[in-house]
Formats: sequence, structure tokens, C-alpha cells
Amino acid sequence: QVQLVESGGGLVQAGDSLRLSCAASGRTFNTMGWFRQAPGKEREFVAAIRWYDSITYYADSVKGRFTISRDDAKNAVYLQMNSLKPEDTAVYYCGAGFMLVQYVGGYEYWGQGTQVTVSS
Repeated sequence: QVQLVESGGGLVQAGDSLRLSCAASGRTFNTMGWFRQAPGKEREFVAAIRWYDSITYYADSVKGRFTISRDDAKNAVYLQMNSLKPEDTAVYYCGAGFMLVQYVGGYEYWGQGTQVTVSS
């Protein structure tokens, strides 16, 4: 059974940092990524990493502030978020799939989400 378990969310102030983690079990994937969904909005792409060559992909809104990385031994992916802004407030979801893409439908498995709240 495939499971993705996120952790690391919380309440921080603008300018602070957070590190999200996502541990996968049940199988390995070609790509893992992070998406986020704010209240009343659609789920949007944040970042993704391709497993075999570590190629990364970022949304323009987070480039230079967020970094995605992976740990082969733990079958885990991380999202280091620096210089957080109030507009980064959302539920962050980990997705896993087989293509390095930016759309929700390109990922086959999802975690339960972790809340990130950035106060001004």
C-alpha cells in the first residue's frame, strides 16, 4: 500500500523559515513534488524533483526562496521554505508520480497535507 506522510508545517511569522518533509512508502517514484491549496483556491504547483537526475522545477512565486531536495535512503522529499510571506499560507501537499510536470493530474498519489500559516 502506497503512503505519503507529510510533516513540518506550523505557524510562523513573515520572514521565517520552515522545512516540510514527505516520506513515501510502498513503492518508489520517478517524481515527487509539492503543491499547496489556500482557502477558496485551487491546488497549485510549488516544486518538483525528478528522482534519477535530481532535476528540479519551481513555481515562479517561490523561486529563490524554496528549495526541494530528496533523500534516497529514506525515500523522502523535503521543501525548505525561506523568507516566508503571508501569501504562502496554505495546506501543503506532497504528490508522487512518474512525470516531471506542474499539474495536479500528473501525480498519482497524495499525502494528507500539512498546514503552513504565515502571519504578517
